[in-house]
Amino acid sequence: MQDEAQNDDVRAIRLLITRQFASLSWGPAKSPDWAGLQSDFHDNAVLYGASRPATSQSPEAFAARMKALAETSLRSFDEAVLGTEVRVFGNVAVAVAACESTENGTQIDRNVEMMLLLKEDGRWKIVAQAWDRADEAQPIPEGLLAGKAELA
Repeated sequence: MQDEAQNDDVRAIRLLITRQFASLSWGPAKSPDWAGLQSDFHDNAVLYGASRPATSQSPEAFAARMKALAETSLRSFDEAVLGTEVRVFGNVAVAVAACESTENGTQIDRNVEMMLLLKEDGRWKIVAQAWDRADEAQPIPEGLLAGKAELA
């Protein structure tokens, strides 16, 4: 019974991750879902982007920054999950997600994002999220890319 519940939790977290990336995608025919983006974060969540030195920001501040970019220089942004790894213990979990983003239809970047999640009232919420850019010197681990099949 515990294995089944844990499998349900892993599926729920993977759906949350997929929803997060989808809500942060936009273009001429699709608007971003700012409310959806923020709904999966805990009220006191913190985010740390790839730039250094690391500075924390709230999901609201992150969404406001992205919204400003969407209204000016970033006319399209598409983010897709390439693979995930999820570990659950009771009401806490960690998730690793490889993703690929395409800006304005031309610039393609890959990142690895790591999330700390809590389950409250039967729902998983992100309490902390940090990410870093992948490149030739720091590629996405093959095992994480192989995790793409687990999203189906």
